[in-house]
Amino acid sequence: MEEEFKQEPSDIVKVVLFGPESTGKTTLSQDLAEHYDTQWVPEYARDYLQLKWDNERKICEPQDLLPIAIGQMKLENELTKRAKDVLICDTDLLETKVYSEAYYLGYCDPTLEKYALQNQYDLYLLTYIDVPWEKDDLRDKPDDRERMFLYFKETLEKYNRNFIILKGSKQTRLNKALNHINQLLKKEWN
Repeated sequence: MEEEFKQEPSDIVKVVLFGPESTGKTTLSQDLAEHYDTQWVPEYARDYLQLKWDNERKICEPQDLLPIAIGQMKLENELTKRAKDVLICDTDLLETKVYSEAYYLGYCDPTLEKYALQNQYDLYLLTYIDVPWEKDDLRDKPDDRERMFLYFKETLEKYNRNFIILKGSKQTRLNKALNHINQLLKKEWN
């Protein structure tokens, strides 16, 4: 079963959007993928949990995290094969780990934690909380964004991940992300 959590080997640059809910990750993921004419990996948890909400009126529970992680990695591995030069990931297992710990009193399933730490990405784009919070069926912490942002940042620092913080307007964020991704691509091409 653990094979389902592993990244398939690839030479492309992998970039992850990372941060609290409602901070512009999906919009930026799509914009970056369009710019590079490549694939973007949507957040599997959104569809999974929306379906759960629609059918059962229940939110995420601890037993949902492994199926979410498996679905996320399946999507990532499939889209990696079709990506050109760079793959944009709307999330990763490290983000799932952060949410698990934040919602379930520090608990993270050992298998999820193992692959959250083992899977590797070239750059994390940590999205700041300076965009308006938008309510939907799944978002539930509008007053906890600052604490969550700090937790995301501390996680990236703790595990020594390469990251930048994106603040400001949509265009400012996009320009900064493009600059950093272009630097990574230049290294790959040289």
